[in-house]
Amino acid sequence: MRTLLQPLRTTVSHFSPRPLWLHSRAADDLFVSNEVLAILDAVSPVEPALDRISPFISHDVVESVLQEQRDRARCFRFLLWAMRDRRFRVWDSHRLVVNMLAEEEGGFDVYWRVLEEVKSCGLRIVSDAFLVLISAYWKMGMAEKAVDAFGRMRNFDCEPNVYTYNKTMHVIVQKQIILLALAIYNKMAKSDCLPNGATYTILIDGFCKTGEIKDALKMFDEMTLRGISPNERTYTVVVAGLCQAKSTDHAYKLFESMRERGYRPDSVTYNVLLDGFCKAGKIDEALLVLPTFKKEGYALGLKGYSSLLNGLFKAGRYNEVDVWYRMMVKEEVIPDVTLYAILIRGLCKAGRMEDAMSMLKEMTQRGLIPNSYCYNAIVKGFCDMGLLDKARSLQLEISQRDSVHDACTYTILICGMCRNGLVGEAREIFDEMEKHGCLPSVVTFNALMDGLCKAGELKEAHRLFHKMEIGRNPSIFLRLSQGSKRVLDSESLKEMVAQLCESGLILKAYQLLIRLADSGAVPNIETYNTLINGLCKTGNIDPALNLFKELKIKGLSADSVTYATLIDGLQRAEREEDAFRFFDLMERVGCPPSSSVYKCLITWSCRRRKLPLAFSLWIKYLNNLPGQDDRTLKVAEDHFEKGEVAQAVRHLLQLEMSLKDFDLAPYNIFLIGMCQAHRIGEALKIFLLLKENRLDITYTSCLTLLPALCKEGNLDASVEVFLYMLERGFHVKFRHCNQLLRSLLLSHDRRQWAYGLIDKMESLGLKFHLYESTESLLYKHSNTHNREQVTPG
Repeated sequence: MRTLLQPLRTTVSHFSPRPLWLHSRAADDLFVSNEVLAILDAVSPVEPALDRISPFISHDVVESVLQEQRDRARCFRFLLWAMRDRRFRVWDSHRLVVNMLAEEEGGFDVYWRVLEEVKSCGLRIVSDAFLVLISAYWKMGMAEKAVDAFGRMRNFDCEPNVYTYNKTMHVIVQKQIILLALAIYNKMAKSDCLPNGATYTILIDGFCKTGEIKDALKMFDEMTLRGISPNERTYTVVVAGLCQAKSTDHAYKLFESMRERGYRPDSVTYNVLLDGFCKAGKIDEALLVLPTFKKEGYALGLKGYSSLLNGLFKAGRYNEVDVWYRMMVKEEVIPDVTLYAILIRGLCKAGRMEDAMSMLKEMTQRGLIPNSYCYNAIVKGFCDMGLLDKARSLQLEISQRDSVHDACTYTILICGMCRNGLVGEAREIFDEMEKHGCLPSVVTFNALMDGLCKAGELKEAHRLFHKMEIGRNPSIFLRLSQGSKRVLDSESLKEMVAQLCESGLILKAYQLLIRLADSGAVPNIETYNTLINGLCKTGNIDPALNLFKELKIKGLSADSVTYATLIDGLQRAEREEDAFRFFDLMERVGCPPSSSVYKCLITWSCRRRKLPLAFSLWIKYLNNLPGQDDRTLKVAEDHFEKGEVAQAVRHLLQLEMSLKDFDLAPYNIFLIGMCQAHRIGEALKIFLLLKENRLDITYTSCLTLLPALCKEGNLDASVEVFLYMLERGFHVKFRHCNQLLRSLLLSHDRRQWAYGLIDKMESLGLKFHLYESTESLLYKHSNTHNREQVTPG
């Protein structure tokens, strides 16, 4: 060792008179550290002297110097020198330097000054120098500064490496600005820097967080095609994204694939999947896989219990909630604020307001401070029960005590007021909200606009819409920032961000997108749908169409609800051709018509007595569903063409009842349509088919069929429909009741059934009013007929 250190001793002899008596590695490192510190204190520039003793410097020496050097400028200069030599494994010192920058006042300014000095000396600066800087800014919550640091790398002739790219994309993804992260990834792909597994995991996470699961899966596929194997973290991110998209079956398959490939899920993965099942309403599946998870070493902790209790509440399985909660307490799992919020919200939703208040009290006794979610759940519970005074009192109490005005609380109250027709009171709360400086969200605007539309106050709704647009609208910001009159749509915005990144103006792209993200209550597609619906319901179809044209200009895409609303509005305005034009447009723009769109068209086709068109539309919808039996559909279509409606409906019911998401609505629409077309016999056959299969027949269907059967004189069927309505608890209108009773009393062989029906209604405690003509018939035949409760079997 002495022989090896001799050149070093010669080099630095004039800096330190220490004798060479050191023999251990630790002692050698200590000696070299002292010599390095001496160089940093005495030499400027330090690089040549450090280069000469470089063979004797280890990573431990680097870390020791970073900790001991008090002059931060010299410390950072030494760090920049060490970063150029990969053998020092400076990454291990990453956290140390990040803490220096983040915790010491003025640390960032010193670091930038040292970077400028090193640059002016013509020395090379490696990308790790900026990686440390970006990480420190992010730790301090200064995302914009982190992005700025990445963008300034080009000013120092420094090319980002994969770690710098990844850290910057991580910062941007955490701010949920996936558009910029993708632009930086494209910039990375065009350079000589190859993405690694972490790169793809970060981007996949970004797509999942913004709900773009299809893009996340594409990125996952691209990753495997490039020969990069996903790790446990990647699988967990994708599983979480699929669960968030309610695609739990796909998520579980991926989970099993993960295990088959030798990757071991951790508690995060198990919790994500369990939570996914519960949120998707698949509580039985969650309880089914739980024993398997436990066998694999998973312990049901606080997060697991929170997911299960939340799922059980949503499924209305309140007894099981109590069982699992007791089990949790027995296992000494201590509830946190989040779990209490779940319990309080679930109890409120079940109408158990006293229990919810007790839970709030228990929470405070444990020393936990209820958050806004807990209070908002109780406020919403009162609103849902129509106890608006209590809800309002609690909101005032909270705001006076905590001096906090929560936008969500105000929004809940506004929704409750509007739902109960108290639009004036809702408007007062909205005005109060603004006075307290509490910015309304898009949900707040949408709730109040919906209430105004339903109250027929369209002018006020329009005024609120324009206020929403003008207030903090990104369209106006884009006009001002770009110096033009044009409003950018989503594609133009994407292109602009890509161009800014290509030009190295990363910070400008970030600031543009963050301004858009923070632009407050900006009209979204739900806002437009609310206003379009209000206009359509009042017959103002042309203004509604104008709003539809604005959507693309504002960078929004019409959804299935938009099209369904417009199609219904056009049908109401007797513009049938335009309605079908919008129906065709949906498919062309890649927005497949939902069942609600088809049902709307079927309803109007039935009203116009175009039954073949209505039936063919539903056949078309079923044909578009995956895994359908084409042969059965063809048989049903053939039966309908032959006029065998009952047979056609029977085949469709057999086919659809096997589907998970069986939709009964079209069959009730067909039943009503048959009545409207005076095809009462076929309507009755549909009724009997639905009843035979124990399927729900709607109140409207029964109310349409009953008088039609009476008018045709089919008293047996009339009584059967009437009894069905009584059994289901439907309210039978007085005129229909009197119509049936008079028809029965005028019939010689069915007269006694009238008395039976009256006794039936009286036994059920139903109130009914007999017209004078009906009473006179009852009186006329009361002496000649016994009031026996005789009804058809």
